Amino acid sequence: MADPSSQNPNLATPPPPSSPSPTHQIQSGTSELSPPSRPPCSTLSFLKTANRPKLRVTSEFDSDSLLFLNKVSCKLFDNLAKLKLSFQNNSQREISQPQVSFTSKHVSVLYDVEEKNTFIKSTLDVHPRLQLRALHNVKAQQGEVAMEANLTEPGYSLELSSPVPIGYPRATLKFPLGEISLQEKDEEEEEKQKRTLSVNGILKRQVMNGVCTALYTDEELRLRYAYKDDALSFIPSISLPSNAASFAFKRRFSPSDKLSYWYNFDSNMWSAVYKRTYGKDYKLKAGYDSDVRLGWASLWVNHQPLVFFSLFSHQRNLFTRLSPNPSHTSKML
Repeated sequence: MADPSSQNPNLATPPPPSSPSPTHQIQSGTSELSPPSRPPCSTLSFLKTANRPKLRVTSEFDSDSLLFLNKVSCKLFDNLAKLKLSFQNNSQREISQPQVSFTSKHVSVLYDVEEKNTFIKSTLDVHPRLQLRALHNVKAQQGEVAMEANLTEPGYSLELSSPVPIGYPRATLKFPLGEISLQEKDEEEEEKQKRTLSVNGILKRQVMNGVCTALYTDEELRLRYAYKDDALSFIPSISLPSNAASFAFKRRFSPSDKLSYWYNFDSNMWSAVYKRTYGKDYKLKAGYDSDVRLGWASLWVNHQPLVFFSLFSHQRNLFTRLSPNPSHTSKML
């Protein structure tokens, strides 16, 4: 009998598999021995890409109280919240009124270190035209709840608020020229309590090249007109029925020279401040306040108060401040 494999070529025994080439063996051996690549650490990559919060330091000087008002703040969570520390210090470096605040879009918390008290404020938009607000004083156990609705006309809104836990509600109508509020209050007349309606409001309107403001509160009317252009500012004001009048005057003589003056007709008190800049890095300020009989002068370098000199009741006080960080901003009133 003939071999079937010789008659049918399809039944022939397949040839043995060819041995891999040395090059292929080296490549496959290398791929098997190499350890798997580690994925990048998410924590390290986040720390590299995340921006550390930038600190901002602000210092102001109040010539009336001879105090420095200091603020240190930074923005957190990609500018979604803000943390701020504020305090005051005098010439003896004594710190007073330290406060810590946390502010976000919907919740704000203020903690008073000296009083050991916390103030909480919250806002919530329940509708594009309706907003709810709540205020709470933890130590006093008092607060306020308010609801504000935007009307169909742009710039008009109606607010209803009420003290918590007790108090009379208040209604406020806001419009483009100002606002008017109505609230009941108790008054004592001849040993009897009488409930009356209190009206407060403010109106603003453009008059010529300035803004005229009328403020009515506690049965007192204050009229104020503010005129301002590139070189001159003039702000007179008067209160009725007390007839107390005052005015503020600001004059810019050149891009580097500016004078500010304020006078009160009722008390004959006045104050003046002169500011001169030298280039972009140097600034000189000098002023006088007749109420506290204080004259002062300061030299600023790179927006930082370098030296402050004051003359008060024939006593001289010298304050020196050198800041290592030129990016810190400061301001003197």
